[in-house]
Amino acid sequence: MEKTYTSIQTSLTVTVIIGLFFIGLGYLNSKKISDNKNYIVGDRNENIFSLTASLTASALGAWILFGPASAATWGGIGAVIGYALGTAAPMLFLYNFGPKIRKEFKKGLTLTEFIKKRFGISILKVSLFLTLFYLTIFLIAEVTAIASLLKFISKVPLWITSGITLVICLLYILRGGFKLSIITDKFQFSFIMLIILASILIILGNLEFSSYEIIKKESPNLIDKKYLPNYTAGLTFFIAVAATNLFHQGNWQRVFSAKDNSILKRSLIYSSIIIFFTVFWMGYSGLISYSLNSKVIPDLAFFSLIFKNNSPLIVIGILILALSLTLSTIDTLINAISSLLIVNGNQINKSISGKNVKDKANLIILILSIIVFTLASKGYSILYLFLLADLLCCAAVVTIFYGFFNKKINSKLAHCSIIVGLISGLLFFPSMDFQSSILVGNLISIKFFNSLITNNLLFISFIISIIMPLLMIWIYSLRNSFK
Repeated sequence: MEKTYTSIQTSLTVTVIIGLFFIGLGYLNSKKISDNKNYIVGDRNENIFSLTASLTASALGAWILFGPASAATWGGIGAVIGYALGTAAPMLFLYNFGPKIRKEFKKGLTLTEFIKKRFGISILKVSLFLTLFYLTIFLIAEVTAIASLLKFISKVPLWITSGITLVICLLYILRGGFKLSIITDKFQFSFIMLIILASILIILGNLEFSSYEIIKKESPNLIDKKYLPNYTAGLTFFIAVAATNLFHQGNWQRVFSAKDNSILKRSLIYSSIIIFFTVFWMGYSGLISYSLNSKVIPDLAFFSLIFKNNSPLIVIGILILALSLTLSTIDTLINAISSLLIVNGNQINKSISGKNVKDKANLIILILSIIVFTLASKGYSILYLFLLADLLCCAAVVTIFYGFFNKKINSKLAHCSIIVGLISGLLFFPSMDFQSSILVGNLISIKFFNSLITNNLLFISFIISIIMPLLMIWIYSLRNSFK
């Protein structure tokens, strides 16, 4: 019989209590929502603490309990640093982009408004597809993660956790919108930080020797400067996570909600620092876990350390952490998708407009939630889809964000550079077994490629999807300079 750490009743009781707490907050504060704009960005009066807490809590989903530690077991310290930098970097990029776009759109609601004005309808539609695809994949991933965790801890069936989690979020976020997401994020942020700090004390306190000495003795390659995956994995995670999160509508809602640019900048700095050290710690726990037991299941590396003493209080603490991480991210994702549908839904379908557009957007969210519930209940690994969403965003990120500053990038050039970046990246994007790609092993035999290419297809696909649009823009600019 497989080991369990607590009973199904305990897990579900904690889940329901946490859920009722946030639903209660929702109904107490939902009267503050006056119109669609308020539903999307609140009253544009957020202070440093609320904005820092919300940016941090929204960025840190349940994935941090699995992803960074898992990546560390094969990618080493480079993967840990890359993951941490990649998650924190969007906040630093927004430090530059945010105030500029706020200045141009004083009443802005979404990034897509700026894209429409700068590049036109065609690039807007491309950006909408990329953003909605990414947000949906992220939503499925978060629900799958919390369902998988409760199944691991106490064998709760996946469909039960998936259903409860989605119902909790929908009950408060569809009623309260963005402003309520900000309010609940402050509580979720506090829970997350307290329990993460406790995990550091518990894990390091259980070790007989210093963590670094254990890693150095048992897994020296994972911190070796000559270990290639330290660099390729680190860069891959940095590029993928940083590029994709720049399209995250939830981040842009928070940019537009700040009281002023000074508060926005300080909040972005503080949240980037907190995010970096949080993700770094979760990844570092994977290095410790692997060094103590090289046969550890990568996704469960953090849990093998924190559940070492099998204390009921620790298990309940991790449940509260996981639920806080999940709810803060899911409510942000749902509200982000809803806001895009309210603002740009008519670009997808003319019927998504008019006075009742919020109700129509909420109906679409409910239908989407059924799809998310179905997929999360199956427990599929959607890492591959996540990586595909990352690649799509990588192909567009240079063109769109460089285009904010380079006025020579017109709509036609933008469209072509994104397509070129996407096609070239997909040619090297690995198959589901990560052993071949469309170009490597299919169009051209794998024997014609160096092992550096065949062993790093994911890394190369991301690098090429970034470089090709940049190269195309550079050639276009060079040609025009000679005219």
